[in-house]
Amino acid sequence: MDWRRWANTAPPWNRPRKSRAERLRPGGRGSAAKPLNQSAPIVDIRNLDYAVSGRPVFAGLDIQIPRGKITAVMGPSGTGKTTLLRLITGQVQADSGAIDVAGEDLRAISRANLYILRRRMGMLFQNGALLTDLSVFENVAFPLREHTDLTERLIRELVLTKLQAVGLRGAAELMPAELSGGMSRRVALARAIVMDPELLIYDEPFVGLDPISLGVILRLIRRLNDTLGITSIVVSHDVQEISTVADQVFLLSGGKVVAGGTPQVLKTNPTEIVKQFIGGLADGPVPFHFPAPDYFDELLSRKEVL
Repeated sequence: MDWRRWANTAPPWNRPRKSRAERLRPGGRGSAAKPLNQSAPIVDIRNLDYAVSGRPVFAGLDIQIPRGKITAVMGPSGTGKTTLLRLITGQVQADSGAIDVAGEDLRAISRANLYILRRRMGMLFQNGALLTDLSVFENVAFPLREHTDLTERLIRELVLTKLQAVGLRGAAELMPAELSGGMSRRVALARAIVMDPELLIYDEPFVGLDPISLGVILRLIRRLNDTLGITSIVVSHDVQEISTVADQVFLLSGGKVVAGGTPQVLKTNPTEIVKQFIGGLADGPVPFHFPAPDYFDELLSRKEVL
């Protein structure tokens, strides 16, 4: 997912400034969030169908993600994990079914209120998606400059606080090209939490990390969730790693949730698809070969080779 598209805004130097009165209107920057039912799931998906070019991705998907927990979403490649995040953030719309996020019905939400809802979320993209022409400090400050009218002094304090939380306050003046992969991911995490979101979403946060950086990110996911009192959704293939921090896990396959529960419950699940995924087995319900005609018939076919 592209970070600039996610921001859904023109660069600040190309955008006309709104007056304070405009920003405080319903749908403006200062609009108050709706009162929340803290006992309700922060994400409630019911009987959701979604297809791409006629190919079903989800068929009757049901997921309820509780507040204040770390929920992992796993599954074989191509099962729609990143697509699920796009649905939750309103980047795509379901063909049918219901999806409520933080008390908002995404089927009926206006564009203006969708942007307000997104400001209550933080997103750590798979590749970090830092803006290469901005320093570490300015990358983290970017959401604050876009969505608030805070003074430079307050912006500085908030940015340095978040960089301190991820252990990179000393790297504030570095450029993205000067960072390692693990450092880039931590800067992106600081940017994701700088607006103090209610919901923090991680899309494959462990890809390409060495064991030390991976351990740091794992510790930060757990610590930030507990310290800030937020809800975290983590999409990951790393079964062993995410199992150490997740409170619950959903395993997707065939357009539905095939298993759910704590990591310990999933490890004892007798279902073949769960055993194959958790154990990393080559043979099982998920085939190695993409569907194709009979191998020997195709080799011996007399069709002319172009």
